[in-house]
Amino acid sequence: MSFDTPLYLCGPLREPKQMLADQQYSGHTSIHDDSMAEKLGFRAGPIEGPTHFSLFVPLLAEIWGQAWFERGCFSSHFQNMVVEGELVRAFVERPAPGATRVRAWAEKADGTPVLEASASLGPDGGPTLLDERMTKLRGPEKLVILSDLQVGMVGVADEKVRMDAEQHMGDLYPFSLAQKLEGITENSPWYSDAASSPWGRAIIPLEMVSVLAEYTSKQAAFPVKQPVIGLFADQEIRMIDGPLFVGEDYLIRREVVALSESKRTESYWVRSRIYDASGETLKAEMLLNHATLKHSYPNYEAEASA
Repeated sequence: MSFDTPLYLCGPLREPKQMLADQQYSGHTSIHDDSMAEKLGFRAGPIEGPTHFSLFVPLLAEIWGQAWFERGCFSSHFQNMVVEGELVRAFVERPAPGATRVRAWAEKADGTPVLEASASLGPDGGPTLLDERMTKLRGPEKLVILSDLQVGMVGVADEKVRMDAEQHMGDLYPFSLAQKLEGITENSPWYSDAASSPWGRAIIPLEMVSVLAEYTSKQAAFPVKQPVIGLFADQEIRMIDGPLFVGEDYLIRREVVALSESKRTESYWVRSRIYDASGETLKAEMLLNHATLKHSYPNYEAEASA
């Protein structure tokens, strides 16, 4: 007997924690601060999007096992903001035997969509969700905040990064990995206990790869006009020779790979390539759509009209 009924895995409802209320950049607080969020027309400071990635890891490990941590790719478009106190659940489509790409999504307890995503394994998983979205981007008509950026622009220098367990991750991420693990939605001994890890090293959780990749992003010196408030609209994290390890030195190189525009935002898409300390072996990549809010830039209307 066989059925065409689509089946999926789902996790429990979880309450993600807000850890960016004190985030600062360019001399001001971010959209994750309640008062700043309210000024911009949002009801409260949203929880950072990649926080929800942890919800999917147990489901994807169930599907692909250890290989997920070594060659997995999670490609996400954020749909609706989540504030502290709201409950979120992750869903992953159950793949056919041998499949290397599945559909994934997250919802609030009332069914409100939080994000849509693709999860894939290895280089043969086909186009990711963000590959597909980028082919449909609306090209910018007239950029103001991002007028000095160009596709193909690269960071001014290689960036050296690492993440130790107790290391404070700076103004962008005012906490340590140890503090994150106290409130992470899905914890694992692999994140803190080297002896329990199949690789003999504690590994950096998927959501904290975003923190590692953005930790030194200011050093790229991309000429984005300030002051402006931004948010993550799309994000993809891909392991190529993973996982990434706690206490390991890495080197990051960045490139602007797309520019786009919507009614409310100007966006620059940056691919951050994470290499080993020598800069020779590519370990992971992150694709991030930085969406800057037009109305957060004080001179937007004047410069747009000039």
